Amino acid sequence: RKPVGAGSWGPAEPGGRGRGLRGQRPDLPSAGAVSGTMDLAYVCEWEKWPKSTHCPSVPLACAWSCRNLIAFTTDLRSDDQDLTRTIHILDTEHPWDVHSISSQHREAITCLEWDQSGSRLLSADADGQIKCWSMADHLANSWESCLGSMVEGDPIVALSWLHNGVKLALHVEKSGASSFGEKFSRVKFSPSLTLFGGKPMEGWIAVTVSGLVTVSLLKPSGQVLTSTESLCRLRGRVALADIAFTGGGNIVVATADGSSASPVQFYKVCVSVVSEKCRIDTEILPSLFMRCTTDLSRKDKFPAITHLKFLARDMSEQVLLCASSPTSSLVECWSLRKEGLPVNNIFQQISPAVGDKQPMILKWRILSATNDLDRVSAVALPKLPISLTNTDLKVASDTQFYPGLGLALAFHDGSVHIVHRLSLQTMVVFYSSATPRSVDEPAIKRPRTTGPAVHFKAMQLSWTSLALVGIDNHGKLSMLRISPSMGHALEVSLALRHLLFLLEYCMVTGYDWWDILLHVQPGMVQSLVEKLHEEYTRQSAALQQVLSTRILAMKASLCRLSPCTVTRVCDYHTKLFLMAVSSTLKSLLCPHFLNTPDKSPGDRLTEICAKITDVDIDKVMINLKTEEFVLDMNTLQALQQLLQWVGDFVLYLLASLPNQGSPLRPGHSFLRDGTSLGMLRELMVVIRIWGLLKPSCLPVYTATSDTQDSMSLLFRLLTKLWICCRDEGPSSEPDEALVDECCLLPSQLLVPSLDWLPVSDGLVSRLQPKQPLRLYFGRAPTLPGSATTLQLDSLARAPGQPKMDHLRRLHLGAYPTEECKACTRCGCVTMLRSPNKTTAVKQWEQRWIKNCLCGGLWRRTPPSCP
Repeated sequence: RKPVGAGSWGPAEPGGRGRGLRGQRPDLPSAGAVSGTMDLAYVCEWEKWPKSTHCPSVPLACAWSCRNLIAFTTDLRSDDQDLTRTIHILDTEHPWDVHSISSQHREAITCLEWDQSGSRLLSADADGQIKCWSMADHLANSWESCLGSMVEGDPIVALSWLHNGVKLALHVEKSGASSFGEKFSRVKFSPSLTLFGGKPMEGWIAVTVSGLVTVSLLKPSGQVLTSTESLCRLRGRVALADIAFTGGGNIVVATADGSSASPVQFYKVCVSVVSEKCRIDTEILPSLFMRCTTDLSRKDKFPAITHLKFLARDMSEQVLLCASSPTSSLVECWSLRKEGLPVNNIFQQISPAVGDKQPMILKWRILSATNDLDRVSAVALPKLPISLTNTDLKVASDTQFYPGLGLALAFHDGSVHIVHRLSLQTMVVFYSSATPRSVDEPAIKRPRTTGPAVHFKAMQLSWTSLALVGIDNHGKLSMLRISPSMGHALEVSLALRHLLFLLEYCMVTGYDWWDILLHVQPGMVQSLVEKLHEEYTRQSAALQQVLSTRILAMKASLCRLSPCTVTRVCDYHTKLFLMAVSSTLKSLLCPHFLNTPDKSPGDRLTEICAKITDVDIDKVMINLKTEEFVLDMNTLQALQQLLQWVGDFVLYLLASLPNQGSPLRPGHSFLRDGTSLGMLRELMVVIRIWGLLKPSCLPVYTATSDTQDSMSLLFRLLTKLWICCRDEGPSSEPDEALVDECCLLPSQLLVPSLDWLPVSDGLVSRLQPKQPLRLYFGRAPTLPGSATTLQLDSLARAPGQPKMDHLRRLHLGAYPTEECKACTRCGCVTMLRSPNKTTAVKQWEQRWIKNCLCGGLWRRTPPSCP
């Protein structure tokens, strides 16, 4: 039978040398429980090109950002055997849309590192060159390098950005608490270097093979201050190194010369700026010898140290070491502790006070070690900052087997183990012994093929530890799901609580949550959305306002996964757009006098519209100071498209009121949402006032009667609907007279067909458990349809119909010639360059220059062709 946690699409191999890590294998899950597994979601590989071939780099580098961008390296070999060092950057939702950068590195790229925001990338090579890459025009598939540093001819073996002082701890034991402040607490952590006023200074630190440490600081002026210093007086070869940070603002560097007979050295590095120059001070810390070298029975069995990693960038007290022979490996976990130094009895009798204050020393102690394993090919460490209340080795409870407590080990036989980062006990096992199906071929059984084992040369865990990416020795990318139960049988409710807790973490930090969506099944969506909203409403009003747009985007991405909730995706995105339009239009209002009361014109507008429930728009308007609404005529005309959308949406909602019993109709949730209806009502008043200044900015309606005042009619019906569900009074159903009037609307006004968001061409809503997809870099796949995507297709425009700029609300034509950009998450499309130079329109466009409405990144899309 298959061991718990084995990849369900590949058979488990029989036990043998190196198959098990130290400790018991988890018990089999009981009936009705959720079993923790690790399975393949998709693979993406290179197609063979006639003139050039992608081949894996030696060494291979890979990095995963908090925005779910993956960077990895390959070499492009031409016919004359010349190698081009290439960096590939892709979004996990569209892995085939890879952006390849000719890095101009002369030697092999040894390190890749994302910054804390996930928008800049460092690359370093075996010639000592370091480059900083940033997004061009904030596009995820357009990158440029304008900064860097150099240590001539000295290969870089370790690289890291300086710490910015931000550290958030996750308290798993408080996952049931009501306040986000209890679940996620800010840890007191000093930046590596601060500017005037305490602002962290940006920069990077690297370690070279000859024992040098180099630091580059980015000044606000754009200059780069670089300094290089030796780690110690006696320089030696550094084959392996890693970098970690302490809470006091210091940096710890661990080095090894590659031989397990040599000690692993540790150094404290302090960075400062003195007289406009970067200064580096180093200090030697206690070193250690691996336990396997001090054991006489295994002294020469593992001659080389092949992996050296701190367990976390901000946890310099724990380190992972791997020693290997040509066929096997052994892993050890060490911890740095303060221990009392024993004092001889003679000195205690002379000075009894010494016994009261025992001197302390720092000493490395081994936490755990494995038995002999197959040869380890790659190691991936968790990035989730789980707060460990007890680091001693004890029997792990269910709550301790949690995402973020496991690290990944890849072996030369093709298997991947997730092990507990302290006890090194196996939690999940994956065997890559099957071939994924192609998206273009039928799901038929294929004969098994035998050949040399394909293994990962580089691996990275996602920022929630729910997914793992591996680049194998053929240059192929594999995306693996890691169950939140981490190999243990959990009740469904507890598994949902894990996912909910991580969604809340992403909501607070602003990290992308794509890897969490990999584990959400259609039956979980309704429960997760309700629980997420329930937890959100428990927070303070100020925090709710900060997170208001993020939770809407999160709900929309969840609802996209289930056919029962897919129409809500349109409602959530429309509400995001409505909130953005409302805040932008209100921000254009300016007080008539400088010595105005505390409330802004926008706040007074909201207060007056909420107080006056009159259905006559002109009676509401006369209570406002119209001089606050005076704008330039060109500005009003430039805003016409946004004002038209508000008018069209109000008409669409009122016309759909008689069909309110059908939740499958887009806009259904707005009919009982008093807050959104009140927002629309305020905007109708603003539009009415601006229409008096410039009638051409008003929304255009096609009416059957020339004498009909369409704005007054819609405002009257909207107010009646708003009164039924506003927050102040008890909720009630719309009366029959209102429903009858709304039934007559299509005969009075032409109801527009609104442009909802296009169908996203991403993967996450099409991935099915146990059925991995085979994709190819540079070739968009024909993805299999699902009930969810078919329902969204019915809301999209048919091919050949005019397309829409979803942010500017402009028609682009059936085949747009303008260069556009699309959101990597929701599929929202907008023009890359602005056609309007008005200040108000620029203000609107600047809101979305870095991110989409939903918070997703932009990627450039080519012009359409018939």
